[in-house]
Amino acid sequence: MPAKAFSEVHGREIRTVKQCPPFVDAMAHGFVIPLPCDVSVENGVFSWDWRIPEPATRGHPRAPLSFHVPEQLVGAPFADGQAALKFNSFWTIELEEGWSLLAVHPINRDDLPFRLITGLVDSDRFHDGGINFPAVWTDRAFNGVLPRGTPVAQCLIVPREQPDLVFEQLEGPAKTAYESTVAEVLAQPGIYRKRFRAKRRRSSAE
Repeated sequence: MPAKAFSEVHGREIRTVKQCPPFVDAMAHGFVIPLPCDVSVENGVFSWDWRIPEPATRGHPRAPLSFHVPEQLVGAPFADGQAALKFNSFWTIELEEGWSLLAVHPINRDDLPFRLITGLVDSDRFHDGGINFPAVWTDRAFNGVLPRGTPVAQCLIVPREQPDLVFEQLEGPAKTAYESTVAEVLAQPGIYRKRFRAKRRRSSAE
């Protein structure tokens, strides 16, 4: 993406979302499950040439994806009569007690020809088997290759305990702080990035 683009409305170049920290940070949050090999798509037929040894563990997948029959989606808002994809997992995921794994479509990746079905897995308890990621194929006209490394799921680690919500009138010091913050943000660019954005440690393998 370009960092700036010309706006007909403004009559000048303006910053794109590439310079928006919340947009960028959301895409980098958690960790991504990648497609393990190239997958070719031709007129709705999926194929791959991934020559790996037979798994030594019984029940472990060997194919990068499998399918759910259309009847498993009947009544769902995203059902369209097609079979659903199932991206197979080649990892087990274990979390600390009280935490769950929220698997979502790769954030801000509407360019992908599929849409992941969101799921929440209690991976502090279920961690001895792989988690598979179902998706609906949204671009029926797509013919080509999904390359190895394509993000198929973005995994966010979330607490299972629901937060206590407090609703209050916006007044007093809170009202003053609101007005001051909004005025500062509107007066000059980069206020959020400079004053409020927290430093992040990216996930890494141990």
